[in-house]
Amino acid sequence: MELDVSGAKVFFTIHTDLPILGDLQISETLVVSWLVMLIITGLCIWLTRDLKVEKISRRQAVAEMLVETAENFVIGNAGEKFRKLVPFVAALFATSLVSNLVSLVGLWSPTADLSTEAAWAVVVFVMITAQKIRSGGLGGYLKGFTTPIAVMTPFNILSELATPISMACRHFGNILSGVVINGLIYGALGLASAKLLGLLPGFLGNVLSQIPVLQVGLPAVLSVYFDWFTGFMQAFIFCMLTVMYIANAAEE
Repeated sequence: MELDVSGAKVFFTIHTDLPILGDLQISETLVVSWLVMLIITGLCIWLTRDLKVEKISRRQAVAEMLVETAENFVIGNAGEKFRKLVPFVAALFATSLVSNLVSLVGLWSPTADLSTEAAWAVVVFVMITAQKIRSGGLGGYLKGFTTPIAVMTPFNILSELATPISMACRHFGNILSGVVINGLIYGALGLASAKLLGLLPGFLGNVLSQIPVLQVGLPAVLSVYFDWFTGFMQAFIFCMLTVMYIANAAEE
């Protein structure tokens, strides 16, 4: 995708396909997603090495703190009976957070691709549906679509399908908007730097106008919000919605 901001062109690689093994296509999103999983797996292995009961290391203390935080998050919002969700929610949060933050090192964020959030939302939707069927039976689940009257069935079905769609689009929109805004600002600052320094007379202006001075500093400051804060909040919100939807499904 190419964006033109007052003459400054900003490029984003949305989807790069690398053909291998005949017609098999591997996208950049898929490659980075596997890299994210390797990072998380390696970090988990490192944190859980040489576990002890007494005189634990700082590494083990961090691991225990992370586990306790995940347990408090799930149990505090859904109750003790949903303790089994702790590993899933923790993995979902870690994957979302790391995927959001890899853009800081110049990699394409998998969460800026709607297919990533769509896959997560489908998994969560299946879990919500399974919880509803487990709680009220298949008949009770299907009967719920006719509540309060049968004529509402199409609208209830649409409402059910809206859950995974809204979860996916909310996360995707916020992450992609941060990527686009950062790119636009970066390109605009480069253009402004060239124009302002180009006003200097003679050889000095010609040389300095080629150096994007204004691109240094401000983009890094803005990244604290668009990458760090927004990335953390979107991971938190997605996991919170997952826990609440599943917990509410058990009460229906």
